[in-house]
Amino acid sequence: QVRVVESGGGLVQPGGSLKLSCAASGFSLGGAAVGWFRQAPGKEREGVSCISNSGGTIGYSDSAKGRFTISRDSAENTVYLQMNDLNSEDTGVYYCATDALYSAFVICTESNVQLKTPFGEYFWGQGTPVTVAP
Repeated sequence: QVRVVESGGGLVQPGGSLKLSCAASGFSLGGAAVGWFRQAPGKEREGVSCISNSGGTIGYSDSAKGRFTISRDSAENTVYLQMNDLNSEDTGVYYCATDALYSAFVICTESNVQLKTPFGEYFWGQGTPVTVAP
């Protein structure tokens, strides 16, 4: 089955850390652009971090800069998001998306993370929930 599966979320205290995983099955993430997105309660989904298909460009939202690190392990066919110094505004469900699926485009610049789907719907995975609370 061709899909990505997000994992690694959980409940963490402010200032804590989590490492999220985006594991692909049925296709390779090695040459794909991948973005991490989150949806906070009552808000629209927003881009958090991205890595270009070559890995030469890595981007972060303003809120993620200096605290989050995205990385790719081609051998594991997984993209990770290390999140440090978490705060309550980081609470939400985290999803990954890739341009290897659904003819989507991951727009990845140093400060911009977007998913474009001009050819149809992007079928998101189940996401992994992150809750930052005392």
